[in-house]
Amino acid sequence: MTDPELACPIAPVVDIVFSRWTTPILWALHEFGRQRFVELERRLPSITPKVLTQRLRQLERDGLLTRTYHPEVPPRVEYEISDLGRSLSPVFAQLATWAGDHLGDVAAARESYDATKTQKV
Repeated sequence: MTDPELACPIAPVVDIVFSRWTTPILWALHEFGRQRFVELERRLPSITPKVLTQRLRQLERDGLLTRTYHPEVPPRVEYEISDLGRSLSPVFAQLATWAGDHLGDVAAARESYDATKTQKV
């Protein structure tokens, strides 16, 4: 019998791309171009510096962004979405379309479910 996690061909992609902070970081880099760490912090005020650092390192390791170190005084580091990261744009566009078309349906289904569960208690 095949393990369902291994049988699903998109499971590794979901793990890489849809972790908590990956999507907002990639969106910010795609939308606003090359940015320094502080700029990303300002665009994503809910993320802690530690988590931002961890996610940037992982995204660089996965090839979804590039990190450029400029040996100046003071040193400057910039992050930019890579071609591989940019190749996810159609996926995100499709998900945005789906969200626009169906998030209202999801909200309605949740309300219906919650109303049913509240009545039985």
